[in-house]
Amino acid sequence: MTSGGIDIELIAKIFGWATLAIGVLVCLGYGLWRFMALALDAATTAFAPRTPGTPDPRISPYTGPEPAQPAYWARQMWIDAVAAGRAAARTVWFLLVHHWLDELVRHRLLGGRNPTTGDRAENVFGRLVLRLLAPATALAALLSALLSAALLLGITVAFAAQLLLVRGVALAGVAGGRGAERLWKLARGIRMKCPYPDCYRPFPLAVHVCPGCGAAHRELRPGRFGALRHVCRCGRALPTTALAGRRKLALRCPHCDQELPAAVGTTRVVHVPLIGGTSAGKTMLMAAMLDGLRSWSHESALTVEFASVTDRREVNTLGRQVETSGWALKTQGGQPRALMLLVGCGRGPLKCRRLLYLYDPMGESLRDAATTRLQQYLAHADGVVLVADVLAAPDVRRALREGDGRLAVAARPADLGPVDTYAAFSGELQGLGGRRGRLGVAVVVTKRDVLDRLSSLPRPHGPVEAWLGEIGLDGLVRTLDHDFAAARYWAVSAHAATGAGALVSEQRRAAEPVLWLLARTGLRFGGPPAAARQPRLPRPRGRARPGGPAGPTGPGDPAASDRSSL
Repeated sequence: MTSGGIDIELIAKIFGWATLAIGVLVCLGYGLWRFMALALDAATTAFAPRTPGTPDPRISPYTGPEPAQPAYWARQMWIDAVAAGRAAARTVWFLLVHHWLDELVRHRLLGGRNPTTGDRAENVFGRLVLRLLAPATALAALLSALLSAALLLGITVAFAAQLLLVRGVALAGVAGGRGAERLWKLARGIRMKCPYPDCYRPFPLAVHVCPGCGAAHRELRPGRFGALRHVCRCGRALPTTALAGRRKLALRCPHCDQELPAAVGTTRVVHVPLIGGTSAGKTMLMAAMLDGLRSWSHESALTVEFASVTDRREVNTLGRQVETSGWALKTQGGQPRALMLLVGCGRGPLKCRRLLYLYDPMGESLRDAATTRLQQYLAHADGVVLVADVLAAPDVRRALREGDGRLAVAARPADLGPVDTYAAFSGELQGLGGRRGRLGVAVVVTKRDVLDRLSSLPRPHGPVEAWLGEIGLDGLVRTLDHDFAAARYWAVSAHAATGAGALVSEQRRAAEPVLWLLARTGLRFGGPPAAARQPRLPRPRGRARPGGPAGPTGPGDPAASDRSSL
């Protein structure tokens, strides 16, 4: 098509190709890289920290029950990535619509103004050239926006893949941390249970208390709040595994919120209830057991420590009662709180330790099935100490002559004999735990000092189970041997093992039932060495006993001020 000798179609093609060429050159030479640089700068700024001391609007506070911020990879990483993507997209859009098309093309080039300075061209020809460059510039802007958007999309996909890889590595760390700790607990037989009355419930993880602000962390383990550590709301970093230092934090029960000993989550717990009728001598026997453990620890590799300050206070109170009156006060209250001791054997990394829970319930609480069913700690028992007061057995009482009968009455016999005591709780023991056939029972005949003075009965010398058969309790022996995986028998005088002038041999005999039950859980104790070492642990007494043993760790020795061990 021509007009006055001018080929308009040719001119249009030339103008179109020139516009395309100029647009491509401007895009590849400047526009694309300008778009990319500003978009990436905006994305980087979205990740950059804000001014210190000012709130960061990108971080939304966590309002859940756990007093910790979720890990960066679990939440904030994705928020920042989305914010960076939005910032880059907004930058590309702003450059295209507002800067290039609106400012450069419409206001400057189409207005005959210099695109850089905004000054108007001095002549018509200059303004015409600038107007002719406007389509090429608009095309360059469109091409730059499209190409930069495509490149940014590729970068976004690659970055998202990296974030997924980071999240995968973090989740693998979480799974590895939890798995390692679970295997460690499984290998060491660690099962956490509350020692307090009206609770006694098991739990997989204790509540850990922040030492900085006292906040209660119920999920302090590898998870969404961090694989290696959690950051408390107060800013303190807390380790998430026992191997990393979590064992140093104070613990509380997640059910009853009472304080737990630090060893609960790192040491196998052994539950040992003392079962016997009222006045059978359970509390006195427990006092003798504690003195016996102390005596063994003086001359062997055995170590005994209190698990908490409360346990030390209770043992000291019990010791003062026995020293003052010669008797332990009758157990009062409802369900018993476990007396917790850390019992170990060996040294260094090979040292084996157990957290011993000793339960001393009232005799009345085990008199029938209904009250026994309330003793939920029996469901966790790893062994049973059956405290047998044979003076309460009807057959034994009938065999006593007049003088021996008066001695038996003065010894305060239990309200139930050992046969009736066992019959009252044995069925519920099986019903609560279902493990009676795998447990060991340590039968301790108490009040041996009185039994040795009775002429109507044979004296309990030699095998105790044979002696029980001689006095008419052979049925009990057969029942125990049948119901439990293992049964051992002792005869102990708690009075001879406690108080002023206590016999060391009787103290150690009193501790043997507990040591035997501990040995069944893997705590091997071979007794004292040939050459006894100097005692290491003081006696938990409030004052020196007259006539007590002298020596470097006697009750009146200054070493008794050490209250961390028995």
